[in-house]
Amino acid sequence: MATGRGETRTSTVENTKMSNGQPRNYTNGHKNGHTNGYKNGTNGKTNGKSEKGGRWQDDFEEYFEETPYHIAILTYLGYALMVFIGHVRDFLRYYGIEQDKSCTESNQEDYVPLYQNWESFYTRNVYRRIRDCWNIPIASCAGSHIDVQERVTHDHGWNFEMTGKTLKVMNFGSYNYLGFAENKELCGRDVQRVTEKYGVGTCASRQELGYLDIHRELDSLVADFLGTEAAITVPMGFATNSMNMPALVSKGCLILSDELNHASLILGSRLTGALIRVYKHNDMKDLEHKLRDAVCEGQPRTHRPWKKILIVVEGVYSMEGSLARLPEIVSLKKKYKAYLYLDEAHSVGAMGPHGRGVVDHFGLDPHDVDIMMGTFTKSFGACGGYIAGSKRLIRHLRANSHSAIYSCSMSPPVTQQIISTMSCIMGRTNPQEGRRRIQQLKWNTRYFRKGLHERGFIIYGNKDSPVVPLLIYMPSKIALFSRECLKRGLGTVVAGFPATPIIEARARFCLSASHNKEMLDKALDIVEEVGELLQIKYSRQPVPRWTSEALEPSPE
Repeated sequence: MATGRGETRTSTVENTKMSNGQPRNYTNGHKNGHTNGYKNGTNGKTNGKSEKGGRWQDDFEEYFEETPYHIAILTYLGYALMVFIGHVRDFLRYYGIEQDKSCTESNQEDYVPLYQNWESFYTRNVYRRIRDCWNIPIASCAGSHIDVQERVTHDHGWNFEMTGKTLKVMNFGSYNYLGFAENKELCGRDVQRVTEKYGVGTCASRQELGYLDIHRELDSLVADFLGTEAAITVPMGFATNSMNMPALVSKGCLILSDELNHASLILGSRLTGALIRVYKHNDMKDLEHKLRDAVCEGQPRTHRPWKKILIVVEGVYSMEGSLARLPEIVSLKKKYKAYLYLDEAHSVGAMGPHGRGVVDHFGLDPHDVDIMMGTFTKSFGACGGYIAGSKRLIRHLRANSHSAIYSCSMSPPVTQQIISTMSCIMGRTNPQEGRRRIQQLKWNTRYFRKGLHERGFIIYGNKDSPVVPLLIYMPSKIALFSRECLKRGLGTVVAGFPATPIIEARARFCLSASHNKEMLDKALDIVEEVGELLQIKYSRQPVPRWTSEALEPSPE
């Protein structure tokens, strides 16, 4: 079969029984963890027990259906055709037959180009024609509905004009997992009070008169929420990774990074100066193989032991919707005496019975994770991020982190927004409201995912992940899907190459606790209608047997 990575493989389908006696189909053998159908357990391994003795694999189901052969071939042909036409049009522009509206570099003698020709070619001839699907101006808060400002182009995407009209659409694209990114009474009064007291900016770094008492309160609250000894907060989520990782590892260290890690983790890893080795996504055999080689072989040429070995993973992978196999990763890191860096940007607040992320979801001890990172830009409706761990780790970061030395500290109103939402999740204010939102998100996630499965779409990710990728594949259908959904009142995000592998273009839905059942049903009907129009119902796998009916609370 053709795979999502352009490779070939065979899969072995096995029939086993779940703990409730019902049959279960799952497949093994994918080298990077993607399987044709759905799976329960590990990549070709039998179910085992976590360190606490629970059979976490019994409730661990992820879905990665293979790309059909004919769709893969048509997708490659589609990109090849666009590249061919792009070269023809560049030829016509070069000789003045077609007007060249792109911003190109002037040819300076003895100077090399500032940017790559292929990047500008792709932007000019492919992205430009469908860029109305991105950078859409929004005129409201990122709640369950958003106001989209309408714009039109008369020259095929070179320029846009605002029409003055506004479209109210359902928001299935924002990371507003718990519904806190709304201008309602729950957090609004506290934020307004803090704004009047502190203003909107600190105008100084943490080390230079920018560390307020409200920042200290947030640091303590984050540590208490996550169950760690201490925490430090950063005003930008991306910088939480990119500016703090260089303070933790350096030359002579080894970083083992999942192949689907976020760009901030990749940049942070490169800035450390450490050697980086990438292992296949969620493939524990490959990770252990690289750990064993690192311990046995040591550094290249000298074979000296590595100063540190750092495993870098995400809790929920934002483009795949998959979860890190954290119990197995923790077991491996203990076995080989490595450190573990966990990015919970998409999982903190959204995963686990208490909203504490994948550590909470798997019922693990927070002290088993050496460096816990997360952001406030998603479940908390704010901005910034945190790193939590031991007191020794946090003291080191406060003295050496670039984000603590060179960046202004977090805006006081944003800090209060995080304090208010986190206190709500913890049940300290508005008792039961935080738990209700966490349960509502889980219900919404399973209901929406199963609805897409029943309608015949290929869906990626874990059944409890609020990130829901729907595979579109063909480049021409990326724009059509976004435009047709928006036309019908559904706002979502689409992504294609180079953000995804070339034959894995997709739409990505982000579920929220602010969505009710009526909205979910309407969104499913719209997606089904557009799917019929574009003929993207490619799934040939049986509908999963799990249900959302047993979850609480009941939908509104």
